[in-house]
Amino acid sequence: MADNSALTSTTGSTSLADSSIFDSKVAETSKDNLFIGSTSCVEEEMPQIETRVILVQEAGKQEELIKALKTVKIMEVPVIKIKESCPGKSDEKLIKSIVNMEIKVPFVKMESVEEFKSLDSPEFENVFIVMDFQDSAFNELYKADCRVIGPPVVLNCAENGEPLPFSCRPLYCTSMMNLVLCFTGFRKKEELVRLVTLVHHMGGVIRKDFNSKVTHLVANCTQGEKFRVAVSLGTPIMKPEWIYKAWERRNEQDFCASVDDFRNEFKVPPFQDCILSFLGFSDEEKTNMEEMTKMQGGNYLPVGDERCTHLIVEENIVKELPFEPSKKLYVVKQEWFWGSIQMDARAGETMYLYEKANTPELKKSVSLLSLNTPNSNRKRRRLKETLAQLSREADLSPFPPQTPKSCTKSSKNSTPVPSKQSARWQVAKELYQTESNYVNILATIIQLFQVPLEEEGQRGGPILAPEEIKTIFGSIPDIFDVHTKIKDDLEDLIVSWDESKSIGDIFLKYSKDLVKIYPPFVNFFEMSKETIIKCEKQKPRFHAFLKINQAKPECGRQSLVELLIRPVQRLPSVALLLNDLKKHTSEENPDKSTLEKAIGSLKEVMTHINEDKRKTEAQKQIFDVVYEVDGCPANLLSSHRSLVQRVETISLGEHPCDRGEQVTLFLFNDCLEIARKRHKVIGTFRSPHGQTRPPASLKHIHLMPLSQIKKVLDIRETEDCHNAFALLVRPPTEQANVLLSFQMTSEELPKENWLKMLCRHVANTICKADAENLIYTADPESFEVNTKDMDSTLSRASRAIKKTSKKVTRAFSFSKTPKRALRRALMASQGSAEGRSPSSNEKHVMSRLASTSSLAMTHSVSTSNVIGFTEHGYVQRSNSTGGRSQNSWFRSVRHSAS
Repeated sequence: MADNSALTSTTGSTSLADSSIFDSKVAETSKDNLFIGSTSCVEEEMPQIETRVILVQEAGKQEELIKALKTVKIMEVPVIKIKESCPGKSDEKLIKSIVNMEIKVPFVKMESVEEFKSLDSPEFENVFIVMDFQDSAFNELYKADCRVIGPPVVLNCAENGEPLPFSCRPLYCTSMMNLVLCFTGFRKKEELVRLVTLVHHMGGVIRKDFNSKVTHLVANCTQGEKFRVAVSLGTPIMKPEWIYKAWERRNEQDFCASVDDFRNEFKVPPFQDCILSFLGFSDEEKTNMEEMTKMQGGNYLPVGDERCTHLIVEENIVKELPFEPSKKLYVVKQEWFWGSIQMDARAGETMYLYEKANTPELKKSVSLLSLNTPNSNRKRRRLKETLAQLSREADLSPFPPQTPKSCTKSSKNSTPVPSKQSARWQVAKELYQTESNYVNILATIIQLFQVPLEEEGQRGGPILAPEEIKTIFGSIPDIFDVHTKIKDDLEDLIVSWDESKSIGDIFLKYSKDLVKIYPPFVNFFEMSKETIIKCEKQKPRFHAFLKINQAKPECGRQSLVELLIRPVQRLPSVALLLNDLKKHTSEENPDKSTLEKAIGSLKEVMTHINEDKRKTEAQKQIFDVVYEVDGCPANLLSSHRSLVQRVETISLGEHPCDRGEQVTLFLFNDCLEIARKRHKVIGTFRSPHGQTRPPASLKHIHLMPLSQIKKVLDIRETEDCHNAFALLVRPPTEQANVLLSFQMTSEELPKENWLKMLCRHVANTICKADAENLIYTADPESFEVNTKDMDSTLSRASRAIKKTSKKVTRAFSFSKTPKRALRRALMASQGSAEGRSPSSNEKHVMSRLASTSSLAMTHSVSTSNVIGFTEHGYVQRSNSTGGRSQNSWFRSVRHSAS
């Protein structure tokens, strides 16, 4: 007998309790409040009991369940401690705990409910395993307060090496374990009882009152105090169908009802039970908002319809309502509409009620009530103060007509500015003003867009994924930091203005920082723009977030894309201002030469940006090739490699693919990718970022280093040969040179330019200066190259027949067919003709079969034509494999010894 344990006390007694005693006397408590004991405590004061698992009816026939039970050795057992009451008081206090006990008695099978009485004994802690929680056996056990679990619990414990859990109620599975649910809006008691029972069967906990511990609110309506509190706390609000669908998946291992992908299907949409109408919007805006209403679970009707629950008003357009609204109709600003979508829950209408335009302060205070937490409100206030300070700095301007003492920042060495300000001063003033405005814009981007998107604990979950936020904003914070320093230095210089002060030194000081921060942002700006557009289309909450923030005065009614393009435009603008400043700087001024250096440094930054952008675009082109070519080698991706040219051609020989096949040549700076057009394209490709790409249209043939190209043949134009060229290559795995011939089909690139480009990169690869020596002009007859009838109907039909023939040959390959199969076919044909002489046609067929079989076992005789090439070698055109690998797609070109 295993040692058993319980809590002991000098003032109380302890006992192990079965579930009936425990469930009837002790209120439900979460496991967080339980004491997990061990078998090392004093066992003398404990009654000795044994643990036992009972398989009820069908459960005893499940082999998988029986196998799992053999691996489960521990179960949780409840312990009750009865604390003696004070003298004069009759009530007792029960304290519960959980201990782990070893399962020593083998499992028992129970075929009928009648056997229950013989198995029910206080000497055993019984756990009944029932397959169906709806049958009569379960009902009888439930009425008897027995401890009942379902097969998924056992399978889960066996898989994870956990003890059989204790539960006050029947536990079928653990898909809602650790979830705390609250219900609101249910009028039918039967429905509510059914839902609560299912939640308990899946391990969930129910709370009557809503509090901070509730993890999910199950709502049958979008009104009431519980709903409002759940919205304010950001608690997920679920439909009843969530529970029913989770119960349908109760037998799935490792299923959890709270995972986002499953839970999001059953969240209560923001506009459920709402009928909206829209006033003061353009037709395009109204159509967009109506579509969003449908997407978010609501409906819409024309303005004035009595069935409407909400009237959405464009407060900047509508000054007076065209009718007197009823008391049941909510008249709200559009911020309520977009705010509800952003929160993914119906926002409280009282914060967004439409007010007449004669109370601007009230309207302003209401609009500042954001959808974020109190902590977010503090951040928003700090942001408002920061932006206001930046605005005051720009408005007050440190350029007074007489004296700089009224500047935002003062300097001890400040000197009065002459009443007639110089042209150099005016340009410097404009430079500072534009820099200050630019810093304000960057601050708006960060504080109004980036910071809220990155904030943790967003209602309804994160609006964007972290990688999407990084793609959109990139190095904006770094750019903001550097330009804030530049602005401060310019301000100090302007405050203590002197014509000899150097503005060029400021930009030279930060030139290295500018080189670091600008290329990453400028190079990926298009990707940032595409990400914004894609997310705005695919994610309604992000669309609503942009609508709310872009309407604020800080943005000046500019979109996020329009704000983000400012860093792309800033450096060229600064360079122009510095040029203008240099023009108005005298030759004697030391800042003249410094400004020239500063302009040069900015041009260097812009050149660096352009070079990086070119490299980035080149890398993107390589990725496009990899996606377009099926089977493209992974080693094509290399940081030093760039795509030079793409050429569409037609194969003129039997290799690298059949004559007449469409071949695409991708010329890189060090290699040549050869791909043919796919005959059949099926399916689509989904990238890791979720973007659906079109299927690969090309099939990889060969990736050839340019160093393998020995000669580039420019085939002369003749009546039967147009726009043709050939490559003489020497692969390291071949004993002979190889000739590949093509006809160019693209008219945009002249053949002469293409061949020169190819030769130049070949020469660069093999470190030779004489690229022109790689080109050799040849007659088409010398190499049996012609383009005659390449596009004729007869030629296309011939190629189609050839492809079909190859497919049939592969399907009925005699080289892979056993000889006995051929003999069996012959014998069958002979047996069917038994008793009669074969006809002339049958004799012909039999002779063809025999000859074909013999041909499959012998090599064909090789014949070749020798054609003069140059004084260095000759071309050998082989009419058979001649012992070479049949997988080779080359035409042999052997050098003569002479």
